[in-house]
Amino acid sequence: MRVLLTNDDGVTSTGLMAAYEALSGLADVTVVAPATQQSAVGRSISIFQPIRIFETRVDGVDMFSVGGTPTDAVVLGLHRVMDERPDLVVCGINMGENLSTESVTTSGTVGAALEASTQGVPSLAVSVQVEESEKFHHGQLELELEHAKDVLRSIVEPLGDGFPEGVDLLNLNVPTPCSDDTPVRVTRLARRFFDTEVVERRDPRGNPYYWIDGDHVKDAEPGTDVHTVLAEEQVSLTPISLDSTSPDPSAVHNLLEGMALRREDTAWT
Repeated sequence: MRVLLTNDDGVTSTGLMAAYEALSGLADVTVVAPATQQSAVGRSISIFQPIRIFETRVDGVDMFSVGGTPTDAVVLGLHRVMDERPDLVVCGINMGENLSTESVTTSGTVGAALEASTQGVPSLAVSVQVEESEKFHHGQLELELEHAKDVLRSIVEPLGDGFPEGVDLLNLNVPTPCSDDTPVRVTRLARRFFDTEVVERRDPRGNPYYWIDGDHVKDAEPGTDVHTVLAEEQVSLTPISLDSTSPDPSAVHNLLEGMALRREDTAWT
């Protein structure tokens, strides 16, 4: 199996090296990752500035360091670095869980996976739960990642034949602590993960500035990724499709009934 490995915490991340160690015995792994911390950039892509890429070596592993976003790293990895198209793109191991529709649409880790899937390559985003105070240490954390590595290997090993129909990417979240007995649950995305707040402060000249902040929600409905990881302390594996179209267009049909517009029946009903 050929694997393109990337992340959003940067080439020196503890989690990136752990993912490489987990996968190198299963696959031919090429590492193409951002040069610096790129958390929460979502699927941002650099189209107004050039992107530079450098060969580097981290802890004895040859890597490609990209001066851009996780999505940039995937695009360059697929179209410039690798001679052959990979069988799988793995993004992580991210330092911090990526749960709910909220995180999936803001996470640089999941953003890279979405880009890979759009490019036609199955992808897996993998994240490990950390304490809130540890989320912004630029990936340099002394964490016990052996069980996360075991889970990653167990998920990747059977993926050589591709993904099931209708699944474009898998979002894997490993709780802390985790053990050999921790079960893996197939989940759906919760709606929210953060209680958003805006903190106002003043600079030395008295002008206001703002930090976007907020605590994590404590739980969500059973069957969701948030409930599985936070409440049940189990591994969450969420299958995701690129098609974000609502499966039920009836509400929009009803809306158009009251508008002076020509309405055509939807093609997918």
